[in-house]
Formats: sequence, structure tokens, C-alpha cells
Amino acid sequence: MANFNLEEKDSFTVVGLGTEIKSDYTDFGGVNKEKADFWQAVSQDGRFDHLKSIAKNDYIFAVNEAVNNKMMHYAGVMTEASPPEEARVIQFPKGEYLVVKGEGKTPDELNVTLTGIAFGEVLPEVEGFSYVGGPNATVEMGERNGLVFGEMWIPVVRK
Repeated sequence: MANFNLEEKDSFTVVGLGTEIKSDYTDFGGVNKEKADFWQAVSQDGRFDHLKSIAKNDYIFAVNEAVNNKMMHYAGVMTEASPPEEARVIQFPKGEYLVVKGEGKTPDELNVTLTGIAFGEVLPEVEGFSYVGGPNATVEMGERNGLVFGEMWIPVVRK
């Protein structure tokens, strides 16, 4: 089974630039293409570079959250600075989190891999806790041996 554990986390805030994902949540190819296109756009137009310049650490967050019945995806960072006008402040609750560790050749591959493992393998198979909604995130933490490594953080509750 996948490399995962449960961790207690304090509440934290991520500031992110967002886009609405219009593909059905079961259309993994469509969802992943929309996310990749969004990341390319915010990287090329300089908006994400600005966010990274006000970040308090090097972590890069790919956040998924349902907002007003819309599936939203954000490129974000942890910061205590004033966010850009178009950014959203995303609150992650204090509590237990399913943490899935992994790596990929690119940040996009890391995101797709961790999301697939977390929602396709771990959550359906592990008993004793469940995801009840709220923001979840892939956290890109760095590079080693030519690969991007990170974790997926999903808030969970015990059953």
C-alpha cells in the first residue's frame, strides 16, 4: 500500500490564485488538463512568481476546494503578507490529516500521482477515518535526485 500516515496539524492558511474546474470530477483527464493549463498560465504571466516572493517558506500548494458548489483549484503559498487582490485566503482546519508522500518527474506528475494514490487507494481502503470535505492540497516540498517530492494533505475525521 501507499506510503501514508495520519498527522495532527495546527490550522494554517494558504493564499492562492484560483480557477474553476469545469470538467466532471470523474473525468480525470479533463481535470488534470485544466489544472496543468492553469499552472502554465499563472507561471507564465508572473502572478505566481509574485506569490512565491511573499511566501514564508518554499512550499508550493496545489489546493482543491469546493466553493459555492464549484470545484476550485488554487496555486498557493503560505504567507503572512497581504495577498494580491485576485487571490483567495484558504483556511485549513486544525485536526487530523491523511498525509501521503511521493515524488514525480515534474510538479504536475507529483500532483496527479499523489491525488490518485490518496483518493483512489488510501481513502477507499483504509478503515477508521474518512474525508468529509474541506480544502485538500498537494504540497511540493523540494527536489532530490532529479525528482520533485512532496505530500498530499487531506483533512479527515475518525469514524
